[in-house]
Amino acid sequence: MEQKIKLFDTFIDNLSVKESIAFVKKTIKNKVQIHEQGVNAYKIVAMQSDVDLRKSVQQADLIQADGQAVIWASKILKKPLKERIAGIDLMQDLVKMAFKNNYKIFFFGAREEVVKKVVETYTKKYNADLIAGYRNGYFNKDDESKIARQIADSQAQLLFVGISSPTQEFFLDHYRNMFPNVYFMMGVGGSFDVIAGKVKRAPRWMQKSGLEWFYRFLQEPGRMWKRYLVTNSKFIWMVFKKRITGCKS
Repeated sequence: MEQKIKLFDTFIDNLSVKESIAFVKKTIKNKVQIHEQGVNAYKIVAMQSDVDLRKSVQQADLIQADGQAVIWASKILKKPLKERIAGIDLMQDLVKMAFKNNYKIFFFGAREEVVKKVVETYTKKYNADLIAGYRNGYFNKDDESKIARQIADSQAQLLFVGISSPTQEFFLDHYRNMFPNVYFMMGVGGSFDVIAGKVKRAPRWMQKSGLEWFYRFLQEPGRMWKRYLVTNSKFIWMVFKKRITGCKS
């Protein structure tokens, strides 16, 4: 594993996209289970006050910068990370890797029609053998253990959970021991909606410019204004304060 970069008490793995895929492939081959967590400005800010979320992230086996703001912060604080590892891009690359290596995937999250469309999309692009199973992301507390058992019985080697944060982090952190044969798991938030064509992703130039959040905000301003505008402002202040004070963490 490459060097870890400490930002705001979070140790982020300093891997490129290519290195990340190679690392995941190696761990699956060696039958070693890893839980990947991506951190962005929103999650880092939330971790400052949400003790359970902070604990969940810090216990992950692979922590990556899923947000251009985190990359900028690492450079400003003179702890440069190699590049952004966008969760949806990593998922797409790992689905392709799974197909090439005859691994199976379980998709859990989103509305029924959305997750079903994701499965149909990947089945058409690759084949049905890729799919170990799927389940929508609407459930109550009493359903959790049954869902965990469904995933465990599916014989999947990879698990993608498309539920909002921090619910997806808590689910994976709590139930991962029930999945001894699932060697890679990650939360992908709203990525299923993008794959299913329900939500448009920002143009490439906006992704590279760090404006993907703004494109997402324009699509759902009523739901996203606090997450992006308020949280991003808090994150900028955190970075500015850390740069001025010169704290090590």
